[in-house]
Amino acid sequence: MTDAEMVWEPASSPPVWRRRISATIWVLAALPLAACQPTVQLQAPEDPIVINLNVKIEQEVRVRIEQDAERDIETNPDIF
Repeated sequence: MTDAEMVWEPASSPPVWRRRISATIWVLAALPLAACQPTVQLQAPEDPIVINLNVKIEQEVRVRIEQDAERDIETNPDIF
């Protein structure tokens, strides 16, 4: 046989049973990895959440008192 007569032919694909066994092995190997997925757990705190709003209320009261004082000073400039 000469070089001109030699023809390259692609390798034939493996038989069906070999592909099925290979696929089964890959699936069985992937199952433990799928079982190790992390989980997220949410748990409510034991102590209640306390939000202190006193600062905001005191600021509002202070602004109101200052506005009232300015108005009183404007209406009665002889107070001080």
